[in-house]
Amino acid sequence: MADLPIIGWREWLALPDLDLSRIKAKVDTGARSSSLHAYDIEVFARRGRDFVRFTVHPVQRETKTTIQCVAALHEHRHVKSSSGHREYRPIIRTLIELGGERWPIDLTLTTRDAMGFRMLLGREAIRRRFLVDPGRSYLFREHVPKRKKKKRRA
Repeated sequence: MADLPIIGWREWLALPDLDLSRIKAKVDTGARSSSLHAYDIEVFARRGRDFVRFTVHPVQRETKTTIQCVAALHEHRHVKSSSGHREYRPIIRTLIELGGERWPIDLTLTTRDAMGFRMLLGREAIRRRFLVDPGRSYLFREHVPKRKKKKRRA
């Protein structure tokens, strides 16, 4: 266990299956599951399988940038929020990239507008992969592609 890499309480990560190349996440060992801020969540069937279509605002405190996502629906699950509210949420299984590693995680979809981060990375997703240093942040920023800056015209 001592050989595990260390991550901070917040990290940049990627969800490549969802075309989210860079999203800021709060690492929360008090939360069992991971969740992604999503809206316009719609479950639909295609070729006998259930899928979920949803929209993501990947940039914190900014709503102009949106990404439309589609993923296979893994299941629905009752999840209790930090405020004690129970919610029946869709769950998808998707790849995560963090610290040069890539692995599948279960991700609940919910509206996190009132929360500071667009994504919460829970303890199930990082179990046996990382140790968390709550006093540090963004230890793996070099592994996540930077957003391209727009060229300004004079």
